[in-house]
Formats: sequence, structure tokens, C-alpha cells
Amino acid sequence: MKNEMTLKAEEAIAELIKLIGENPEREGLLKTPHRFVKAFVELTSGYSDDPKKILASTFTDTCDEMVVVREIPFWSLCEHHMLPFHGVATVGYLPKGKIIGLSKIARLVHCFAKRLQVQERLTQEIANALMEAVQPHGVGVVIAATHSCMEMRGIKSPAEMVTSCLLGDFREVSTRAEFLSMR
Repeated sequence: MKNEMTLKAEEAIAELIKLIGENPEREGLLKTPHRFVKAFVELTSGYSDDPKKILASTFTDTCDEMVVVREIPFWSLCEHHMLPFHGVATVGYLPKGKIIGLSKIARLVHCFAKRLQVQERLTQEIANALMEAVQPHGVGVVIAATHSCMEMRGIKSPAEMVTSCLLGDFREVSTRAEFLSMR
């Protein structure tokens, strides 16, 4: 059974369909409001994820070399146009007595990506959450993404945007250079 909020959302999507001059009762559009709401809930499911819980399980270890997970694919929604942007995130850290499972890093990226976002904030949220949970010597995050709000409307340019957030020892020139060479 659908809850009241879901029904209201589906009604709003049906109204949007009418706004563009289409008939939401047409066979091909009949279930579109339901499918849209279901997809939107999935695409924004990161709001129900807790980054602290994702990163809660760490392991004591003497590893003191850089750990980097490269090219974690993600999809997100631009908070300005609610159109998708997608790309890859590279996340690294310098352990200080504890490490984290690699799948947790990908889950962290998806937790923040599955929210209404801007790429700049997404990059910072990932870095800050990892720094807080693992307390390493430093964290680096680089995201490269293309934004459909820029590709399909406005300027219509398929340019790639790259953002970074470097914390702790990753701000030192040699550590920064090593991390960025691993991308």
C-alpha cells in the first residue's frame, strides 16, 4: 500500500506531465508517475545511509603506506536542476594505526552521491567523513564527473569537471604528488 507522501508525489508528477501538454492517462504514461517516484527515491537513498555506521568497522594495523581506491563509479543528482551527473571518485588515505575495508570506501562515496548534490560538496563530504572515522595522517579525494545539466541544456558542453579535497598530510607537496599520480 502506498503512503500519503508517495501518492502526493505521484500526483505531482502527473501534473507535470499535464503541464507539458501530455496526457498522463495515455497508455505509455499511465505508470510513469509511479516509476518516476520509485526511481527518485532510489537515486536519493543516501539520505537514509549514515556515514558513521558505514565507517564504524575499522581494523588495527601497522600499515603506514598510502591506501588508494581508484575510479569508484557513481551517479548523483545536481541539486540545482535535479539532473544526473556521473563520474568516478578516487579516494586515498595514509593509515595511522587502523585501516578500513575497501568496500566501505565505495559505500561512503555512494552514500553521499545518492543525495541532491554539487560536486564540490560531494568531494569534501567524502574526505571529511573518512578523516573523522579513521583518523589517518591524511585523506585525499579526487572526483571527475560530467554533468547532464551542462551537457543537455544551457551551454550544451560535455566538459568534465574535476574537484579535489586534500586533508592532513595530503596537503604536503610530496604526498599530494604521489596521490595525484595514482589517479
